[in-house]
Amino acid sequence: MMVRSAEDLYVWHACLDAAPVIVRALESILATDELTRAKRFRFEHEKRRFIVARGILRSILGASLRVEPSRLRFRYSDRGKPFLADDFERENVFFNVAHSQGHGLFAVAAREVGVDIEVIRPTPNAVAISDRFFSPRERSVIRALPTRFRQMAFFHCWTRKEAYLKGLGEGLAYPLDRFDVTVTPGQPARLLRASEDQNGSTTWQLHDLSQLPTYAAAVAVKGPARIHVRSCDNRFQRR
Repeated sequence: MMVRSAEDLYVWHACLDAAPVIVRALESILATDELTRAKRFRFEHEKRRFIVARGILRSILGASLRVEPSRLRFRYSDRGKPFLADDFERENVFFNVAHSQGHGLFAVAAREVGVDIEVIRPTPNAVAISDRFFSPRERSVIRALPTRFRQMAFFHCWTRKEAYLKGLGEGLAYPLDRFDVTVTPGQPARLLRASEDQNGSTTWQLHDLSQLPTYAAAVAVKGPARIHVRSCDNRFQRR
């Protein structure tokens, strides 16, 4: 895979619960700092998922840049957003990763990009969380929905907001009520009001990636994009 133009945006979905032989193979291409991070996880399944996610990311980027995945080096912004480093920094390839309960999303583009995924789970306090963190417009829309749609709307809102903030390079410490996104189930993902720090610019585009009823997902990219959504091939799946 190569990022053919500034408009190409590639997104992969992957299962992070891989067979032990796959975990070992992906672990072998990680850098020392990644292996150190993996050891810090308290639970073994979290450690395995981290290894698989980083290994898949390296495999995707390696294929895009036509280099061995183990050669890649990363740097991180003050808020933890990863970028390619050293000789690869000038390749103008941007990427972002998200994962939730064994699901992983990987986005690669020639411009800033952010992605998020959340497994949809019972959230009795979804409206209360919305009232505390979301914008007045979003809160109003969620409260006006029939009860059976509110949970889905909550996860749509959350993933779209986080994808946008990750694209900007901001963390969740950034106030979520400073910008508006669409939240109604079935309505296209859109950034309705940009963050104040973006001077009202709505050049960022949001796209819904919720292909399964079990999760909500979104990608944010700076500018128009042709989206190519794929599943990682079977060599990364459980056997």
